[in-house]
Amino acid sequence: MGEHSAHSAMPALIAFDADDTLWENEIYFETAKDRFKDLLASDCDPAWTERELYETEMRNLSHFGYGIKGFTLSMVETALDLTKGAVTGQQIRQILDYGKEMLQMPIEPLPHVEEVLAHLSRTCPLMLLTKGDLFDQEAKIARSGLADHFTHIEIVSEKNEGTYAALLQRHGIQPADFCMVGNSLKSDILPVVALGGHAVYVPYYTTWLHERVEPSEAERQRYHQISHLGELPRLLAERVC
Repeated sequence: MGEHSAHSAMPALIAFDADDTLWENEIYFETAKDRFKDLLASDCDPAWTERELYETEMRNLSHFGYGIKGFTLSMVETALDLTKGAVTGQQIRQILDYGKEMLQMPIEPLPHVEEVLAHLSRTCPLMLLTKGDLFDQEAKIARSGLADHFTHIEIVSEKNEGTYAALLQRHGIQPADFCMVGNSLKSDILPVVALGGHAVYVPYYTTWLHERVEPSEAERQRYHQISHLGELPRLLAERVC
């Protein structure tokens, strides 16, 4: 696929996104969002509630960053705004409980994850590269049971070209020797190929609106797409990444 297909060596470092690449995540946000809309249904149209919540989340990213805690605070703020301050203490308590339940959800690796990581880690250094709240992400990594497969674990506040460039420089890796695997075109794929790195897109069935982008045809030629992680070892073995 494109000029990257001619690359003839395995990457010096393979990095994996965590949420919705190694384990489910977005589904928990969708469930909490549905419960939140139901909670305010007597006051607001659910579609309007969803739009307002998303706009509040976007405004709050610079304050709270990504993750469940920021999402929970955005639900509280949205409830206050939509009810003009009339939201009850019990409703606020319910919203806080939604957040706490999300923070305690079991972390179950997606299909093929454990065997693929075990296989690749025997021959190549692996990195877990995720963005979000430090405490929450560390807890999820620990609960996943996958940490031992990774030589490096990096938790960052954002994934963009600057983040990747700084990370690769810190680890002494050239972009051409780096491969990123993930489910978000915006965060995992396009910034890496823009730097001259390699990327493997593994779509997840649902994607947060903020992460949805439409790549150009030229961009599509610069990364690989697989239907599930079980296809990754063969892709790498064929040296097309």
